[in-house]
Amino acid sequence: MSAIEARLAELGVTLPDAPAPAANYVPYVISANMVYVSGQISMADGQLICGKLGADMDTEAGAAAARSCAISLLAQLKAACGGNLDRLQRVVKLVGFVNSTPDFTEQPKVINGASDFMVAALGDAGRHARSAVSAASLPLGVAVEIEAIFEIA
Repeated sequence: MSAIEARLAELGVTLPDAPAPAANYVPYVISANMVYVSGQISMADGQLICGKLGADMDTEAGAAAARSCAISLLAQLKAACGGNLDRLQRVVKLVGFVNSTPDFTEQPKVINGASDFMVAALGDAGRHARSAVSAASLPLGVAVEIEAIFEIA
């Protein structure tokens, strides 16, 4: 077990198998020492987390959905690293999309669910640049989708 997976276990998190792509794209691309992970949608226990922030979902539930995306991002990273998460050098950037109403303005607080998780799980290597934007809708009606860029050894 990697040191990162040991830390995840302390947080009560076991990484799922990396989700398969839902369309004609690859789940990640490795270029030099960078891993670009395709957008991961909000899921828990194999079920989609659907909803629209500002309508039928509150900020706290949105942050939990974003956390679930972060877990999937790490699962994809583990696959990209041949099962060895200890190759991770740092999280470079997260780009978060929030399914929200036009008047909802707490997208950054929603994506904090992913950012806070990355720092809790990875320490300083989890600190990253970030964007948090609103979307009128997301695939399959999910609440959150997040893509990531990681640097690996």
